[in-house]
Order: sequence, then C-alpha cells, then structure tokens
Amino acid sequence: MNISSIISTFFWGMLFVSITINAQETPEVAENQSAEVFLDDYSDDFQEKFFEALKQKGIENYDRAINLMLVCKQLDDKNYVVDHELAQLYLKEKQYAVAEPYALTALLAEPENLWYTNTYVEILQKQQKSVEGYKAQLPFDNAKFKENLALVYYRKGRAKAAQSTLKETPESSFTQQLSVKVEDLIAAQEAAIKSSSFTVTNESRAESGSFEQYKARIQGMLRTNNFLALDQVAGEALESYPSQPYFYYALGYAFNKKAKPRDAIEALETGLDYLVGDIALANKIYQELADAYNSVNNSVKANMYLRKIKPGF
Repeated sequence: MNISSIISTFFWGMLFVSITINAQETPEVAENQSAEVFLDDYSDDFQEKFFEALKQKGIENYDRAINLMLVCKQLDDKNYVVDHELAQLYLKEKQYAVAEPYALTALLAEPENLWYTNTYVEILQKQQKSVEGYKAQLPFDNAKFKENLALVYYRKGRAKAAQSTLKETPESSFTQQLSVKVEDLIAAQEAAIKSSSFTVTNESRAESGSFEQYKARIQGMLRTNNFLALDQVAGEALESYPSQPYFYYALGYAFNKKAKPRDAIEALETGLDYLVGDIALANKIYQELADAYNSVNNSVKANMYLRKIKPGF
C-alpha cells in the first residue's frame, strides 16, 4: 500500500460519515479533521514534511504548515489529501481565493467525502459565492455528494438550501430522515423570525433589506434572547453587507449560543478585520472571542482577547 492510500484510509477513518439520523440527534460534520498518526514503517521525506505540517497546523503556525504542505505537493502532486489540507490552511489564513482550487481538486477526487464537501462550501460562503453557480464543475450526478451537500447546508442552518438540494436527490432512508429535520428547522426559523419582527415607525422608515432594518431585527432578537434564527438573519445581512462588523458580531454571538465555538471564532475574527473606531463593539467581540476560545480550551487566546477589552465602554 502506498503512502497516499494509507493517508487516505486514515482520513476516511476519522471522517464523520454516518448517514443515520435518529429522532433525538442532530447530524453534524466533524469539526477537526486532521490528526497525527504513527506509521513507523514510513520515514521518507514526504512523511516527515506531512506530519510536521500537521503539527504546525495544530499549534496554529499556518504559514509554516502551508510551506511544508506545498513541499508535499511537489513530492506527490496527485495526493488529494494534501490538496484538502492546503485548502483548510488557506481558509484559516483567510486566503479564500487561493484555498478554493485546492478544495475543488480534493472534492472532485473524492466526491462522496462529506468533509471535503463541507470545506468547499465554507470557502465559497466566505467569498459570498453560491454552490449553485458552480454546478457545471461539481459532481451533481453523484447522489451521495448531493446528500452530503444537503447535510452540510442543514448543519450550517441553511434549511431552505438543504430542502432545495434534497428535492433534487434520489430518495433514500437518509433523505427521508433529513427532510423531516429540515422541515422542522424551517418551521422553527420562520417562527423565530416572526416573533422578532418589528413595526417600522415614521421615525424609522427602514427600507426592506436595508442595513438599518437588518440591524434592528438583530437587535430585537438579542433583546428577546431569540437565538434560534439569529445566525440565519446575520448570515443574510452579511450577504448584502459583507464589510459590516456588527453582523459578524451577531453571527459569532449566535454560534457561541449554539455551542459552535470554532464557527464563532471565524466569524468574530473576520469582523475585527472590518472594525474601525467602535470601541463598544470591539469590547463585545473580544468578550465573545474569549468565551469561544475558552470553549475550545485555548486559554492563551482567551486571555489575550480579555486583555484587549477597554473598561468604560
């Protein structure tokens, strides 16, 4: 068995690929895909570089990890595990345009891989791109890929997109069970949005879909502790206003409330990139980042953000 096959087998073993969804459980995509393994029989240059790259990734030294993975790519240009690792690393570095072709290469090499689908969708979302816009180059003739895509959408709270994908997917026990979950989520989201609706007064004539209306809706949801659809509303707002840090704050806040700290960290740190001069909002983002990093047992980063909070705002 060659090194590519061994690594591929290992990653398959680590993937969350169960398609069974019982009535009490929510389907999820595994959050941490890469880990080190011990293959004593292999000590070539590729092995050394690959596992050192995983180590550097684990300690968040992404630049070093990228350089090592690029060396691996030169040593084995056809290894799609390396392509996926590079996609994840460039995603971490917010180099989305660079990450996209690597993610696509991995996905096309293994279209039934749930984690590869998740990574590709996430990279497109970061660029405000739609999967539907890339149908010609994606394996939409593969039923398993469409099942995975629907599951990824569901897990990200994009219930309508999941429903639309399921309608184009051959019926199976998986699609039947997921469809029920999706319909329940749509109903819950619609109810949550309706309960947080507000009346536009003469003093606040916000145009539908405007920045002011989105912000007012989100503020209403925060006041009433209505978090069920907060990530959906914040996500919609970011599609129209991708440089507004308040919406990234709301998205990160919602993810924290839903026990998705890694998603919260990505949203909140992206919001910081757009933040200028608003100390009160910065404090809120720092607090949410501290909470999120504590949730993933990274006390160093948590304390770093706590120290950034300025009192009196």
